[in-house]
Amino acid sequence: MASVTSLRDSVQRHLASALSAALPEAAGADPLLRRSDRADYQANGILALAKRAKANPRELATQVVAGIVTGEVIADVEVSGPGFLNITVADQAITENLAARYADDTGRLGVPFAERPGTTVIDYAQPNVAKEMHVGHLRSAVIGDAMVRLLEFTGENVVRRHHIGDWGTQFGMLIQYLDEHPHELDHKASEVSGEEAMSNLDRLYKTARRLFDSDEEFKTRARRRVVDLQAGDEKTLASWQKFVDESKIYFFSVFDKLDLEVRDPDIVGESGYNDMLAETCRLLEESGVAVRSEGALCVFFDDIKGPEGNPVPLIVQKSDGGYGYAATDLSAIRDRVFDLDASTLLYVVDARQALHFRMVFETARRAKWLNDEVTAVQLAFGTILGKDGKPFKTRAGETVKLEGLLDEAVERATAVVREKAEKVGLTEDEIVENGRYVGVGAVKYADLSTSAVRDYKFDLDQMVSLSGDTSVYLQYAYARIRSILRKAGEARPVAHPELALAPAERALGLHLDQFAETVLEVAAAREPHKMAAYLYQLASLLTSFYDQCPVLKADTPAQVENRLFLVDLTARTLHRGMELLGIRTPEKL
Repeated sequence: MASVTSLRDSVQRHLASALSAALPEAAGADPLLRRSDRADYQANGILALAKRAKANPRELATQVVAGIVTGEVIADVEVSGPGFLNITVADQAITENLAARYADDTGRLGVPFAERPGTTVIDYAQPNVAKEMHVGHLRSAVIGDAMVRLLEFTGENVVRRHHIGDWGTQFGMLIQYLDEHPHELDHKASEVSGEEAMSNLDRLYKTARRLFDSDEEFKTRARRRVVDLQAGDEKTLASWQKFVDESKIYFFSVFDKLDLEVRDPDIVGESGYNDMLAETCRLLEESGVAVRSEGALCVFFDDIKGPEGNPVPLIVQKSDGGYGYAATDLSAIRDRVFDLDASTLLYVVDARQALHFRMVFETARRAKWLNDEVTAVQLAFGTILGKDGKPFKTRAGETVKLEGLLDEAVERATAVVREKAEKVGLTEDEIVENGRYVGVGAVKYADLSTSAVRDYKFDLDQMVSLSGDTSVYLQYAYARIRSILRKAGEARPVAHPELALAPAERALGLHLDQFAETVLEVAAAREPHKMAAYLYQLASLLTSFYDQCPVLKADTPAQVENRLFLVDLTARTLHRGMELLGIRTPEKL
């Protein structure tokens, strides 16, 4: 089915036609049409147009109103203030527009595809091999997954990349330590869970780290082992592969708890670019983008200086010949641009790495790997805080493990679901399943409803609340509609454009009409929190509708059908919108 023209676009066309008739030189000008609390829409563009034409804005607005044909789309339009236009849409137009969205059997609700889709490589969910995932890994995973869903829904070709930490000095250290202490990790993968195996690896890493920092002889042996690893020594590589494989089992188990799909082919860690590092350095040096400074290969920037005013370079290759993160990140850019044919590189990475990525992106631009047609963007995110406003830690001051946090969220949510289970007739299996959907959804929504760049407080009590701006509130709104539809008996959702709409029906309908433009705007701006805001407002308008407009006890059969149609479309919109955020909507709650 073709996309559905929004009410806003229909009103804009009528307005533009009248505007160009009143002021021919304004043909094609934007009337700046916006939703308003004084009418359905308000047009503010006439003031600027009148100023350019040296005309009286109120007189020009009056001329425009005279040229607007009211009836099927626009019910009324009036001049307000110095030259604003307040526009009321016809009830019939609202219902007919929503009926077209409802009839879309593709499940897209009339949402069009983006005009110029391309290929976006999204770098997100980047855990480290041999280390347990902690709360700091949450935001990259959740925000990245939402962006994958949103961009794919708008027609973008999305390539997922999980740039896991699986290379470097720490692996020489780990392998050497295990060689010297073979019984420290004396288990078979089949004998323990992924979580237990990862806990053992994490413990081993910390022990090896302490020895590396305190014993110079061990440090020397460990560094020699790094050289063996980079050179492809068979025994060293086999040990490294065991670490990677065992870590992946754990990663998949955590991501599964997070209800997030991570596919093995999409995991291309630091090791995946090892064979490109020397060539990356050669290309940068030969082109003059990077220069040797005290033996290291560096890129300098006039506008990036340290505390004492000295230039801070991006070190691509160390003076000892080793490669840093910059070499890997630049090689990844080459791979993504030239091998994956990407038009956009999107990095969902902690805001604290902003300087590093600014330098890497600028280096890639100087090397002409990035340009006006091929861009790289960091979708930076802030820190998760505890209730005290400080970085989220355990009482002992340690980083909060992600798996334990998810388990607690599900436990709290299951308790909330169980309280209402008898009333809605949930089985024990449904209580467990819904508890998981509500708990994980609560964690995701708390993250996604906050602008990515901002810090936010992690408060599970608030997250699983049935009231306020929470995923539970939205899930409950959806489940409530599904309950009404089950109780409707023989009555079916049918649109009746001939019926007048109550104020609460109009408000709900006009907001439903904004879903398509919201999806496209959110995807283009990479701001999933605005989708969460749209859905919360939709659920709030639904609550007002419930309070003012009986559905099954409406005055006439036609009104029952029309209101069933309105709530069913609302349920479909909530379901689709939550799905785009990676959150499930249980049928009963």
